[in-house]
Amino acid sequence: ITVLWLCHLCTITTIHKSKKREEEFFSTTQPTHSYVYSWTKCQKNTSATNITDFNSLPETIKDFLYYRHCRHFPMLLDAPSKCGGAEKSSDVFLLLVIKSSPGNYERREVLRKTWAKERPYKGVWIRRIFISGTSESGSEKVRQNRLLELENQEYNDILQWNFEDTFFNLTLKQILFLEWLEIYCPNVSFLLNGDDDVFANTDNMVEYLQSLRDNGGRKSLFVGHLIQNVGPIRIPGNKYFIPKQVYESESYPPYCGGGGFLLSGYTASVIYNMSQSMSVMSCHVMDDYDPCYYKEILLVHRFLPSDMYLMWKRIHDPNLICDKSKKYL
Repeated sequence: ITVLWLCHLCTITTIHKSKKREEEFFSTTQPTHSYVYSWTKCQKNTSATNITDFNSLPETIKDFLYYRHCRHFPMLLDAPSKCGGAEKSSDVFLLLVIKSSPGNYERREVLRKTWAKERPYKGVWIRRIFISGTSESGSEKVRQNRLLELENQEYNDILQWNFEDTFFNLTLKQILFLEWLEIYCPNVSFLLNGDDDVFANTDNMVEYLQSLRDNGGRKSLFVGHLIQNVGPIRIPGNKYFIPKQVYESESYPPYCGGGGFLLSGYTASVIYNMSQSMSVMSCHVMDDYDPCYYKEILLVHRFLPSDMYLMWKRIHDPNLICDKSKKYL
């Protein structure tokens, strides 16, 4: 289980926004079409077969190398009014951006009822969006896509693109989302970017962000679990296997784990702009589920949906008593 720690901070300003009614927030007319629908399916780069020992690579890595150059894919599901329109997007203090594969319906449902519930907190708005690709094939693919479509009709909280939702395409998913963000939510103050199996104490996140000074989302901020002094895993068959054909160096630069991280709207924009000219690249353990511990943290990676639901209820139990003399962190 990975706990979100601070890896890089720049001071930011507290923003106090008045509470807005739900119907006022969503008064912006939703566009019938968005420019992203005009993108055609990216074509395979067949020259990738010229890479040394290409045929010996796993199919998932071959597929990654074929489409590594792609930056645009047709959009299947959109939610352009999520932030109330670009003009009103500054009303969103914290946008929860959750990576979720099409088949993870149960996880999405639990999150909607717990830490990812859209709500005002401490005078500011928390909003939610799931980002997804496609998976499976044939009738199962059709079923999953239909499920996402129905969810989006009910909740208006899913972005889906027509690319394979695989481990190697997680970076692509981020880039596509950042492109969407630039159009529809350019003035969001802060974002939590995380997986659908993390436990996130979003109440604490809002309080933490409000406690910082001199920013308001318009300056650099990136907070996460800092990983350093590690290199690519060269063991074929391992989930994290990275061959030299993908990344030649034996060490990675310091980075924050993808399970969950906080960033400012400004930082998100900088990352998006930089991503257009860069090549795509694909802990702390707790022995129990003490709610007093989870009441203090920001984020923990890898939670089952049932445990997620129970823990969210436990940390918000008004009868929960924690030993103030005990150090939980």
